[in-house]
Amino acid sequence: RFINSFNSNITLGKNGVPVAENFRLEQSTIADTVQAGQVRVKTLYLSVDPYMRCRMNEDTGSDYLQPWQLSEVADGGGIGVVEESKHHNFAEGDFVTSFTWPWQTAAILDGDLLQKLVPQLVNGHLSYFLGAAGITGLTALLGVREKGHVAAGARQTMVVSGAAGACGSLAGQIGRLEGCSRVVGIAGTDEKCSILVQEMGFDAAINYKKGDVAKQLRELCPGGVDVYFDNVGGDISDTVISQMNQNSHIILCGQISQYNKDVPYPPPLPPDTEKIQKERNITRERFLVLNYMDKQEASVLQLCQWIQEGKLKVR
Repeated sequence: RFINSFNSNITLGKNGVPVAENFRLEQSTIADTVQAGQVRVKTLYLSVDPYMRCRMNEDTGSDYLQPWQLSEVADGGGIGVVEESKHHNFAEGDFVTSFTWPWQTAAILDGDLLQKLVPQLVNGHLSYFLGAAGITGLTALLGVREKGHVAAGARQTMVVSGAAGACGSLAGQIGRLEGCSRVVGIAGTDEKCSILVQEMGFDAAINYKKGDVAKQLRELCPGGVDVYFDNVGGDISDTVISQMNQNSHIILCGQISQYNKDVPYPPPLPPDTEKIQKERNITRERFLVLNYMDKQEASVLQLCQWIQEGKLKVR
């Protein structure tokens, strides 16, 4: 039984941009027999995420992430369909997911590590379980709820960086659903900015590659910024933080601009920005969605409900 697999090929090191030569595609075989407790699956979807850059370092900088091993199959969030099962929870035809899904076209997996999916919860869009109704959506929802301190009726303004990305596009919409009165996104093209406003319900969006971001922020957030969903770090975040209000909140989701550099996580702020943060009592605490898995089931159901009701738009 031949399968294709995507393997880590050469180490990259902490500094540098990943390239195709860091990986290789191989064809191999998998076992003919499925053992007790296992299932054979056909892979349908794989999730490619920014955090994976950290897994290309010998030290991922995190105790919950293991580095990819040289010449071993890469893995991450994945979805597949069961072709054969010797696990009591699964039958042929079931859709299943795992956070450690191997990047190969078919696999034999430990059934205890899989979760069964119900396609009807996401109107049949299975891939949503890796996005809006998966870890990505959970990160957006729990980030807003646990670290954003959004209160309905408080007339808060939220800014989202990396706003057209998988997480950012959801976070802005969720900020609105949770009670923010104004949501402004920051993205990298006019097309993305247009989608945020026309399709995702953002009040406005800034193309950070055009014009003066600080000036545009002042115009679009005249009352300052109360909640900042930070996906990127770096200069963009310094600019947003400079316009944040007293006792405001940063949701520290990601620092994508820093992932190809050898810096600690979360990266320290420049002295001037750190001074503003402290003087204005702005919270900036590391946020890790895996610390809130006791709220996973209820949160996924909430996300699915919003998707079914058309309140959460997904691209």
